[in-house]
Amino acid sequence: MYKLKLIVRYLYKRPVCITAALAVALCVFIVIVVMSVMDGLVSDFKQNNHNYVGDCVVGTESLVGFGYYEEFMEKLSGQDFVTAVSPVIKSYGLITPAGTNRNIGVEIMGIDAAAHSRVTNFGQTLTFRKNNPELAFAPAYDTSLTGCVMGIDLMVDRDPGGEYLRQLTPFEFEFVISCFPLTAKGAFARAGTETISSKSFYYSDVSHTGLARIDGATVYIDIKNAQAMAMAGEKRVNALFIKFTDDIRLEAGCSKVRELWESYSEDKIGLPDGFLLSGVTVQSWKQYRRSTIAAMEKEQVVMTILFYFLAVVTVFIIFVVFYMIVSHKTKDVGILKSVGVSHVSIVGIFCGLAALIACLGSLLGEFAGWIFLNYINHIEGWLYDKFGFQLWDRTIYAIGEIPDKLTWQLAATVLASAILVCLAGAYFPARRAAKLKPVDALQVNPL
Repeated sequence: MYKLKLIVRYLYKRPVCITAALAVALCVFIVIVVMSVMDGLVSDFKQNNHNYVGDCVVGTESLVGFGYYEEFMEKLSGQDFVTAVSPVIKSYGLITPAGTNRNIGVEIMGIDAAAHSRVTNFGQTLTFRKNNPELAFAPAYDTSLTGCVMGIDLMVDRDPGGEYLRQLTPFEFEFVISCFPLTAKGAFARAGTETISSKSFYYSDVSHTGLARIDGATVYIDIKNAQAMAMAGEKRVNALFIKFTDDIRLEAGCSKVRELWESYSEDKIGLPDGFLLSGVTVQSWKQYRRSTIAAMEKEQVVMTILFYFLAVVTVFIIFVVFYMIVSHKTKDVGILKSVGVSHVSIVGIFCGLAALIACLGSLLGEFAGWIFLNYINHIEGWLYDKFGFQLWDRTIYAIGEIPDKLTWQLAATVLASAILVCLAGAYFPARRAAKLKPVDALQVNPL
């Protein structure tokens, strides 16, 4: 009981202890706010990438693609761990608004809208056909026309605050999409002036995936039109996007698909153009989108390293504080040791004080961080209205609201880390106090 009384007495009798608690609170506040925002951005970015491709991808990097995919799709659909499969064609070309000479380089993505919406969240990214993704390529103003879905940043402007100026209905607008059809051997399917394949499409809808590179440079068309334009009319695709059932782990599902593909491709590799199957790989969505995700994860790692340096600074702050406390409390230590208090108990008193400072500072910092996160979007909105300041320019970055959720895992980790940091800073001064001899601690200096 005397230990607890001494700890509490030292806390409120020594202003430097309150200063130390406030220093810990400030450090915790910074960590909580920055890591919550960063974790939220990375988590949202990963989820958007996951939603964009499904769980597993059977594909090739070659623009030529591969054939014999329909039979493999049937084989996959018969597996109890597969929910849906979507064939995908990826190519590059130019899009030209009708009546203009303006050419825009885009990525052309050919899909079956209904099947693709069962694998990915494509249907939910649409504006006008969200509830009817199977009609994504049928313009609402004339369903007989051949439609295309545009990445939202290709068609919709933003206001100064970053909000999209969406229309209630799509307006009639014609585009000419051009690309180079390739044979199975990678050669141009046409020669001379007819090398390019062009076709008119009409604006049908926009897709907002939340991925800046996708929303600013992708045009979606029906897979049959994509095969006619990019694959010279041949039955080839660049990838199969696959969605698993909820009860199977990602890597386990990908391993099963890999085994099925290896067996299937061995049987087909001797057929005409079967050599294309040798370049096909089976990847999880994380592996498939690794080049995109890695940059964000690297930024998160760098941020974490910076906070380790902040922890080191906190250790030195606590060390200085406890060195001062021990220097001013030598007589207290001498009295305690003269009545038989052990070395371990002396260390325990000062380490207990450090733990109490860490807990008070952490709880205060986490509470302040939680309050700040709850109002961070309101604060940014006020700063924009008054001063035109935004943390991220929404006309450049594909960010909606700033992430404002504090997870209990982060709060618990920060609390435990703060206690360890404070104990590390207080240990050596506490050990110095424990080594004091009563005769030295109680010695009165002569006048």
